[in-house]
Amino acid sequence: MTTNIYLGIDMGSSSLKALALDADSGRTMALARAALPHDRRPGGGCEVAEAAIHAALGRVLGAIAGQLGPLAAAVRAIGCTGHGAGLYALDAAGRLVGGSAVASTDQRATARALKLARSHGAALFDDVGCGPWPGQPTLIAAELFGHDAVQRGELQRLLFAKDYLGFLLTGETATDLSDASTAGLVTLASGRWSQQAFDAAGLSDLSPRMLGRIVPSGEVYGRLLPAQAAACGLPAGVPVAMGAIDLLASMTAIRAEARGHAVAVFGTWSVNAAIGATTPAGTPKPPVAGVVNFGPTDRRLYMENSPSSMANIAWAAEALGFGSEQAVIDAAMGSPLGAHGVRFLPFVNGGSAPPGASAGFVGLRSHHGRADMARAVVDAVVALHARHLGRLAAHGLLPEALTMLGGGARDARLARLLAGFLGRPVARCGDDETGARGAALYAAISQGLDLDAPANAHLLAPCETLAPDAGDIPACADFLAGFDALLDSLAPAFTLTTGTTRMPDSAR
Repeated sequence: MTTNIYLGIDMGSSSLKALALDADSGRTMALARAALPHDRRPGGGCEVAEAAIHAALGRVLGAIAGQLGPLAAAVRAIGCTGHGAGLYALDAAGRLVGGSAVASTDQRATARALKLARSHGAALFDDVGCGPWPGQPTLIAAELFGHDAVQRGELQRLLFAKDYLGFLLTGETATDLSDASTAGLVTLASGRWSQQAFDAAGLSDLSPRMLGRIVPSGEVYGRLLPAQAAACGLPAGVPVAMGAIDLLASMTAIRAEARGHAVAVFGTWSVNAAIGATTPAGTPKPPVAGVVNFGPTDRRLYMENSPSSMANIAWAAEALGFGSEQAVIDAAMGSPLGAHGVRFLPFVNGGSAPPGASAGFVGLRSHHGRADMARAVVDAVVALHARHLGRLAAHGLLPEALTMLGGGARDARLARLLAGFLGRPVARCGDDETGARGAALYAAISQGLDLDAPANAHLLAPCETLAPDAGDIPACADFLAGFDALLDSLAPAFTLTTGTTRMPDSAR
């Protein structure tokens, strides 16, 4: 019997993961992870060294090949996914400019983004589906390298995270619509690169050649280079298929669209999304944070996001001396909902709703201990997701079914708290490798697999549904109402700290 194995690689904000999926059994045959250490820069900079990415990719692929042993020869195709936006800029030699990639949580372009939102926010939202935000590749490039970086020849290619992996594997440069659209760089209506977006950022000279061709997800666009194959122990010439942004890859791993599920991704970012119908021409788009063209003409991905979800808990683990994210959550459960009056503003990586948002504790007094502070952080992280999902619901974009994904989904207590805030059951996928699984499924699709066939249901990531405790719902509703009111009331304070004015709703 022929064995068919598909490899998925996922470059997240803090780690690189790879998964080998057996198409016949649905079993994970091999799994590997490597950390991606971040270098913090003045002014909110966050970068990942080129050498660290190369080393992490080599480690995970080598580990996968080692775990597979002779079955490495059965790898039929590879797919890649990764976080959105950030800046992966190549120079003429095919190296990352400055020797580093810039993370999507980088905040150095905050003032630039807010200024641009005042002048171009509404027009850009109408064209590309989102307003300016600091993690966009064009704004990062303009901030770090200047408007004349293209003319100087400093920037030769702009890639996204998954596409940089694909470039390392194949030597080819290409992307898909989901990454390009999420970054606000393609016109929603046409799916083509938006000249308006480049002009607004001050990078008018960027050309389609520099951004690569747009390839549908699940289509082969290159093959594994002999040198890469030899280095990691995989067969040379294995097809490499176009993936999608990690959000869509994770949604593919659970067939969220086919099941009619929205998702709440508890990763570094707070990402909350649902797939809905395309707004008819001439009709205003729902004023959500982002509208994404991911390929189908009749559907769009609608999102409400923040740069900080589990990043807040990771910060608390280090800053408050807990040692691990799990220890923060465990300590938090020793304090009740509301943390005896302490509230946390969950924006350690900034935020745009309210604009210019930053993190901090409110209501902290001398009698509060670390458990209360941990509880305040956990409450705020989950409440921010609920706030985002409420915005989607307010515009008729939130279906009845919701699945929680990402690292936070591993803890059932967070899922049950989200269910309490929403007042309804929440499914959770405790498999933190949904992005890598989705990338592997794109690889399988490139080789003819029909993911919608009932016989292939075993390839999807398993989920369980948790209902809220009925007695907790009133307290959760009260907390959430107070949390929303607190954030709204602090908008002027955030404005003062950033020296900016409020971003229009259409650009949020």
